[in-house]
Amino acid sequence: MLEIKDLSVDLNAEPVLRNISFTAKTGKILGIIGPNGAGKTTLLRAISGLIPIRIGNLELDSENLVDKSIIERAKLIASVPQSSSLPMAFNVWDMVMLGRTPYLNWLEQTSSQDDEIIQFSLQQTQSLDLAMRKVGELSAGEQQRVLLARALAQSTPVLLMDEPTTHLDLRYQIELLDLVQQLTRQKNLITIIVLHDLNLASRYADEMMLLEHGQIVAFGNPQKVLRDAVLSRVYQIPIHVDKKTRIPHVFPK
Repeated sequence: MLEIKDLSVDLNAEPVLRNISFTAKTGKILGIIGPNGAGKTTLLRAISGLIPIRIGNLELDSENLVDKSIIERAKLIASVPQSSSLPMAFNVWDMVMLGRTPYLNWLEQTSSQDDEIIQFSLQQTQSLDLAMRKVGELSAGEQQRVLLARALAQSTPVLLMDEPTTHLDLRYQIELLDLVQQLTRQKNLITIIVLHDLNLASRYADEMMLLEHGQIVAFGNPQKVLRDAVLSRVYQIPIHVDKKTRIPHVFPK
């Protein structure tokens, strides 16, 4: 499991995250929700090592991640970013091959094992038929599957995804998150996803974290986190949560 203990992050000398502590479990999806500016993306970037932490500790199965280099951490944590300026002239195979970068030799050549992992990652994301197509020719949904394949090619136990359903219509949102859920279970991944859509988070997250002003205000299963009073206060609009079904549904009043 991934344990975050008392993590605090400052950006431009201003506190962005304060005393963040939680555990993310193997084979489970942790959904992070909260209004704009709550610190959701900053938290993922701090876990991946893209920005420094001021204080705190990160452990993966009791192994300290804080002092690891970017290359070492890239073998443990893969990220699908919120938005990516994709190299549109690359073909899909070369794009997914970038996921193998932490493992390349000093000549930066891929091995037959790397090629097998790339092919398998494309197969897992139903993208193998896209392998020779240019990234710029793909739909938004296909591009998201390719970004997921690139992350899977890193062969890491932890997968971070920052608003992966942005710019996707409802069909592709469901298809992508169904796929992420399936892969999380099959590969025993620790998956952490930032989602703006509270109903998607309720449907796919095993546990949820609600952030406000860089602090955790609720953590637990969707039934526990999605409550009328706390959501209405955090999002500053009247919100009703219907809990008559197994999956809570969130509605503005």
